[in-house]
Amino acid sequence: MKTTDFLTHRRQFVQRLSLGLGAAFLGLPLLSEARPQGRKLGIALVGLGGYSKGQLAPALQETKNCYLAGIVTGSPEKVPEWRQKYNIPEKNVYSYETFDQIKDNPAIDIVYVVLPNALHAEYVVRAAKAGKHVICEKPMATSAADCRRMIEACRTAGKKLSIGYRLHFDPHNLEMMRLGQQKVFGPVKKLESDNGFTMGKNERPWRIQKKLSGGGPLMDMGIYSVQGVIYTKGALPVSVTANYPKETRPEQFNEVEESINWQFKFADGSTADCRTSYTESMSRLRAEAANGWFELQPAFGYGGLKGETSKGKMDKQNVNQQARQMDDFATCILQNKPTRVPGEMGLRDVQLLEAIYRAADTGKAVSTKDIVQILDHVNK
Repeated sequence: MKTTDFLTHRRQFVQRLSLGLGAAFLGLPLLSEARPQGRKLGIALVGLGGYSKGQLAPALQETKNCYLAGIVTGSPEKVPEWRQKYNIPEKNVYSYETFDQIKDNPAIDIVYVVLPNALHAEYVVRAAKAGKHVICEKPMATSAADCRRMIEACRTAGKKLSIGYRLHFDPHNLEMMRLGQQKVFGPVKKLESDNGFTMGKNERPWRIQKKLSGGGPLMDMGIYSVQGVIYTKGALPVSVTANYPKETRPEQFNEVEESINWQFKFADGSTADCRTSYTESMSRLRAEAANGWFELQPAFGYGGLKGETSKGKMDKQNVNQQARQMDDFATCILQNKPTRVPGEMGLRDVQLLEAIYRAADTGKAVSTKDIVQILDHVNK
């Protein structure tokens, strides 16, 4: 799809959401409604934008423990293609207006919320009230208060909540966790991470509309660096300082930051220098330790990741990160065990994002002592 077409569809999608219009879906012939053999869990994707179309739906063709069972969209023109391509029964298709009826559909076990950031809280809460387990895309929400509301809704409903942190299931990033947390090269002394992309000058997607995104590249790309330095270090920062670099496109980024730099400080004196931008393409995660170094570059993409250490290249396979992520969550449900990327981790990161913005806005160091104390520890 051309960029202009994508933006037009996205703009129409956002307008439908904001106006609360229902969708009268086309009456197509009913396809097979039988569930796959075995104990696969059915997932419904909420929002059929680029990530659902390009990554999640294809990944669900490779999963072993779950499958694409349904869709929720405000764009009725998308329905025929999705139904035909993925053999989705008519009864498993919902609009945002009919979303709550999903509670009566036993074919759908998990709802995956893939909407603009500001809509995450509403649909996670509604999914939990409908009795469904939930995966929510990152960032979890646009405020820590909304994160807590989402966690409480799932807890009250007795349903599991996971955040779409796909890199916790990627071999390259898992190796960064292992090398850092197990101090293979000694204690980590310094970390660096950059993540961003160059947005077209004429684009105005929801990502730079503060009401929908909650912020600029920090909320979108920077959160990967927040995550990366924490799971590599195996510790949480105690404070943060930050600043906004000089803008180069003030007319385009008039609601959110164009770029932002920040530094985490850890209790042992080590630091993590990070930056993110919508006007620079970059993807890197590096750790310098007492007896060597290790890094990924590119570090955060859907594939093509490469790693190297002071002893040589990492011999790790690129995998379908989304398939592994969703399969893991389905396993957690089937075996009634905790997910390694729970809602509390999403809350922690939103608290950190808020702290970074406060530091940049005030020009002062901001304490992070009150953030949720949760880490993803690699197996020994």
